[in-house]
Amino acid sequence: MVKFLKKLGRDTRGATAVEYGLILALIFLAMVGAIQSFGTSAMATWTTVETSVTAVTGV
Repeated sequence: MVKFLKKLGRDTRGATAVEYGLILALIFLAMVGAIQSFGTSAMATWTTVETSVTAVTGV
């Protein structure tokens, strides 16, 4: 059993897949943050447009 655990501890075959998974997770989190920020900015812009159009047309 000890021999198996030592061999398992030296095995690095899955390390690359784990690293790629972590990189993808970080990219995903950055994308979510950017999209959320863009969405908030876009909503504020359209609210300003709506307010301006309403003020001009009086509707």
